[in-house]
Amino acid sequence: MDFLNSSEVDVAYHILSKAGEPMNYKDLILEVIEKKCKPAQSLSAAIAEVYTLINMDSRFHYTGKSMWGLTEWNPPEVKRSHASSSSETRASSSKTSRRREKLLEGIQEDA
Repeated sequence: MDFLNSSEVDVAYHILSKAGEPMNYKDLILEVIEKKCKPAQSLSAAIAEVYTLINMDSRFHYTGKSMWGLTEWNPPEVKRSHASSSSETRASSSKTSRRREKLLEGIQEDA
């Protein structure tokens, strides 16, 4: 990979892909800066710039405790269907039935 002509986030993506596991953000960013041979007038400013770019790129996933990994390593979130638990469904159904009965009683009293 031609690191000098690649963007910082592409270099970070390559580093994480090669590592195969999440990395501490400082280690990752320092490696990006090193591979880019980026002359930094202020190391803290360079770290902040690269961190911001990684944070805004959807290919990266914050795993917690200052660690960043790749989004592709995480299975997509599966949305639970309403019928995922029969006991939850029964409880929800019985609440709905009771509410309907009360509403019907109210309507019949008004009529």
